[in-house]
Formats: sequence, C-alpha cells, structure tokens
Amino acid sequence: MLAKYRRTADGCRPAASVTAASRAAIDVTHAAVGLIDVYLRQGRLKDRPGLPQPPYVPGLEVAGAVRALGDGVTGFRVGEPVFSVSGSGPAGGYASVDVVPAATTVSLEGTDVDPALAVAAIPNAVTAQLALTRVAHFQPGERLLVLGANGGLASVFPGIARLLGAEAVVGTSRTGTTDSDLPYDQVVGDIAALGDQRFDVVVDPVGGRLRSDSLQVMAPMGRMLLVGNGSDDWSHTVSTNDLWIGNLALLGFNVGAYLPGHPEAIAPAAEFALRAAREGLLPLKTQTLPLSEAAEAHRRLEKGGVGGRILLTP
Repeated sequence: MLAKYRRTADGCRPAASVTAASRAAIDVTHAAVGLIDVYLRQGRLKDRPGLPQPPYVPGLEVAGAVRALGDGVTGFRVGEPVFSVSGSGPAGGYASVDVVPAATTVSLEGTDVDPALAVAAIPNAVTAQLALTRVAHFQPGERLLVLGANGGLASVFPGIARLLGAEAVVGTSRTGTTDSDLPYDQVVGDIAALGDQRFDVVVDPVGGRLRSDSLQVMAPMGRMLLVGNGSDDWSHTVSTNDLWIGNLALLGFNVGAYLPGHPEAIAPAAEFALRAAREGLLPLKTQTLPLSEAAEAHRRLEKGGVGGRILLTP
C-alpha cells in the first residue's frame, strides 16, 4: 500500500491508503517542460526501467484541478487545486487532462501558492530537499555551491538550503550573474573565480568537465550531488583517486527512481518546499507557451541558456 498525501491545516499528511495503481485525473492548467523530457524524446534514456518509451505523451510535472478520482482514492475533492511531484509516474502532462498517481499528488488548497509557481518550482524543490537531507545529509552552518545556478533544477537549491540553515550559498553560471531574486550570496562565472572558498556540498546538474573542476573547491569530507547532465556530456569520467586523496564523495540522486520506493518521503519534502515558496525563497522565472508550441519549448532547452522554467498551457 502507498500513502496518498494532501495538505491539511497541520501540513502535508497521509489522507488515505490507496493501492499503487490508484490514479487521479487532473484538468491541466500548467505543464512544466524539463531536460528530462528532451532526453526521453531523443531516446537517450531508452530501455531504462520505469521510464516512458515511444510512443507516449511527454510531461512529468503538472498543476491543475482534480477532475476525477480513481477507486480507493479519498481525501481529495473534485475541483481541488493540486500538482504532481516530479518524476512521480508515467508521462502525459502535455495534455488538457492528465492521469497521475494519487500517491504522489499534493494539494495546493489553502496554500496561496500560484499553480504556475507550484509546477515550476515545487516538484524540483521536493527533489532538492530530498537530495540535500537524505543523500548529502546537509547540516546547518555548511556551505553550498550550485553549478549552473540559473537552471530550472539548480535554482531551487538556494531557497531550500537557506531553510536548512546554510552558512553561505554560492552559484556558478556562464554569465557570472543571476537575473532573478534567487537567494544566492554570490554568483561567479567559473570555478577559478571562487579563489580560496571551499564548500561542504556541491550541487551538480551540469556534468562534464565542470564536474571534475569543482573537486578543487570542495572541503574535506565534501559531498557532490549529481542531479543532472545539462552539459550533454555522457562520456566524461572523474578520477576516483582524486576522491580518495581529497576525502570526497560523489552521490547520484534520481528522484524518479527514488520516490516509488519511498512514498513516505513526499509529505515532509512537499511541506518544506511549500514553506520555501510561501517565504519567497523560490522566485523562479518562467516562460509560458501554448501547448501547441511544445516543440519550440524543446528547441529552447536544446539551445541552452533558459533561466528558470518553461511552462505549457492548454
């Protein structure tokens, strides 16, 4: 049995027990477009267990209103505003109606969080909270470095780290700046610009050569979270001897593979992410396109340089 979660006056809590097959139909108002959608369409992740394979409807993250509930699903009502957690189930978000796992659907009722912000930021913020707390074991007073600081996933880490008590949050970007109100202490253009600064945790959604270069700014016992491959470099490797000599760790985290086996993690992570949104710590930039321009959304992501997230509306 999986627990199905919704927000109550006391936060996101289990509202009912449902089977793994239980679903909720959502009238989609916003669907997020991510690099994972691009990789799936390109066939780069073909034959990976649990991931959709062509032919299929793309889209892993949606926000909208409950249209209908499957057998055994309670705790939601028709018309209730909700969003689905990133990587929580089969694709299908690029549509006017999506059917998602009830176990990983979260209510927005009473949160005052806009659905566009919810789908743009909260699923990724859930990923960030889980990665920092359950994988990197981030502690208050530690220092965080985020590579590719303005990317859709990267940009939620500073807000989550702030709530976790980070001493400092620094980012890198190709421009050396951030054009939003993301809560970074500093954003630099490359690793060399960090000088003598050292970091307890490095978040890497970029990969490639930048991954190796970042080892030099990690503190002893530092942990690097591997959460993406925005560089599109699938052959780069890191010297394990460098990890050994430097007392360093590389930790991979794929939320889509993690959540099905750990549904109990969704409630506290979603509550934490919603708190960050309510406190203004997730000020993501968004671009909104009509669903008919989904191909254009993919072209923009493939070209690179998209700060924040692209959303589709039916």
